[in-house]
Amino acid sequence: MINPKGTKVYVKDGNVEKALRKLKKKVQRGNVLQEVKERQNYVQPSQKRKTAKEAAKRRWAKHVRSQELPVKPRGKW
Repeated sequence: MINPKGTKVYVKDGNVEKALRKLKKKVQRGNVLQEVKERQNYVQPSQKRKTAKEAAKRRWAKHVRSQELPVKPRGKW
């Protein structure tokens, strides 16, 4: 959730690079970028469910592929 008062980072001793790193960490921890992306366009709940279900299928297929035994390479005998 975005803080309604805003995110503040103070610059100490003119060290802007350090303040910028701290700001990036705060933004990343607060999931600010993800929330902004979600608010850019409205996605219907049914479409969200469909996308989540497709992602789950892909994850499951990847899991199943990783559980299979590796195929031995066939060379000329």
